[in-house]
Amino acid sequence: MIILFDLDGTLIDSTEAILETFHHSFKAHDYPHPKDEDITALIGYPLDVMYRELGVDEEYVWDYVATYKEYYRVISTQRTTLLLNAKEAVIKAKEFAILGIVTTKTGKYSKVLMEHFDLMKYFEVLIGREDVEKPKPDAEPINKALRALDATNREIWMIGDTKLDLISAKNAGVNSIGVLSGYDNYDILKQHTDVIFSDVLEAVKYLQKRKKTHISFTS
Repeated sequence: MIILFDLDGTLIDSTEAILETFHHSFKAHDYPHPKDEDITALIGYPLDVMYRELGVDEEYVWDYVATYKEYYRVISTQRTTLLLNAKEAVIKAKEFAILGIVTTKTGKYSKVLMEHFDLMKYFEVLIGREDVEKPKPDAEPINKALRALDATNREIWMIGDTKLDLISAKNAGVNSIGVLSGYDNYDILKQHTDVIFSDVLEAVKYLQKRKKTHISFTS
C-alpha cells in the first residue's frame, strides 16, 4: 500500500505562519490587507493563484510571491505546529505502507518543516510546488510521486483536507480520504469522496484495518 499525505490541514497547522506572511507581503508592497478568512479560504491553492484571487494585479503577483517566500522561510518553523495525532498517524502508517507527501507548498520549505518535526525520515518522497508544472487539482503531483515509488500492484491512497486533494486523486486514478482537520468542511469533501474521517490518525487506522483484512482474505 502507498499512502500520500497533504500537509496543510492534514499533518500540520501553518495557518498562523501563512496569515502572518501574507500580511507581511501586503504591508511590504503597500497593498490593502484582505480579511483573514479571505486568505484561509484559499489555502491549498498555489501562492500565485491566492494573490490573484486576493486582487493583486497580474504584473505584480510574482513580486508578492517572492516577498512571501523570503519571510515564510524565516518564520515557518516557529509558527507551525503538528496537528493533533499527526505524528502518531505517520509512525503507524509507516508500519504497513510506503509514505509520500504531495503538497502545493514549496517543497524546499516543506522538507525543512518535516525535518524540524523529525518526520521527514518516514517519507520516501515529497512533491512540492516547484516540482510540477500543474499543481493540485491536476494529477501531475500525485503521478510524479508515484513515479518515484514502487507503485506496481499496490493500493494507493491520497489523504487530504481540501477538495483539491480529492480531485487530484480522482484525476490520477487513485483512492482518496478526506479529513476534517483542515480547511474544507464535510459537505464540500463529501462531493469528492465517500471516505471521510475527523483526522489523519482515524484515516490511517481505517487503512491499516483494510490492509489487514485484505491480507487475511488473500492468505
